[in-house]
Amino acid sequence: MNFDLHTHHFRCGHADGSIRDYIEAGITAGLDVIGISDHTPYFGSPSEQAFPRIAMAKSELVHYVEEVLALQKEYEGRIDVLLGIESDYFPEHAELYRKTLAAYPFDYVIGSVHSVDGNSIFNKSRWKGLGPKQQLAAKAEYYRLIAESARSGMFQILGHIDAMKGNYPQFSEISAPREIDEALSTISECGLAIEINTSGGTKLCGGWYPSDEILERALHFGVEVSFGSDAHKPSRVADQRNSVAARLKEIGFKHWVYYKRREKITVGL
Repeated sequence: MNFDLHTHHFRCGHADGSIRDYIEAGITAGLDVIGISDHTPYFGSPSEQAFPRIAMAKSELVHYVEEVLALQKEYEGRIDVLLGIESDYFPEHAELYRKTLAAYPFDYVIGSVHSVDGNSIFNKSRWKGLGPKQQLAAKAEYYRLIAESARSGMFQILGHIDAMKGNYPQFSEISAPREIDEALSTISECGLAIEINTSGGTKLCGGWYPSDEILERALHFGVEVSFGSDAHKPSRVADQRNSVAARLKEIGFKHWVYYKRREKITVGL
């Protein structure tokens, strides 16, 4: 059972192609299951579309859901199209996000921390002038938020849990084993999966998220794993999926998971 749960499309403002384009790319790539998981609107902002190049407008959410559900029926028997979404985790707006997303029949929700202390995790300039203690504090806060997002009960999957290294590869060299282990332990206790996300190859860090070191720790804590290309163009659907599966087996994982109607489905590697 081949799947990819993390794909975007034009509504978010920084991806190419329609939802149909990603479904067709999934069929071409030999997928049995494709999850459509564009970014949630910024519900915490009073604006209709606070960041047009980052997330869809609030009014587009219902059209997004309707389109995915219609395509799900159209492609039935060819590929299983799942209705997902990638949600930001903002503690101050968590209940608003929870209430809004609960109104829709999502198969799964990916929870991603994209912002720490008001700055994008992908903003490499955020690290300028920071000493070792300040760098450690930023990394510790990142993993604190990830653990908090796991405890929120809003998500089935946590997205790219070391993506802060994306445009700052030195992030991986900031030693924070206690904070990472605490996050992984919490994720395990809460019964969530983490994704192996291959979009790191499009950033300065290269490779994928999370690192092998974190995956080894995840296995130790009994954390489930899933897969998402985080494709922002159809050609990246299922990118490196087979390589990820092979590496997971080398690390010691026996299976990975995806979600349908919020229920976990286990697939052998």
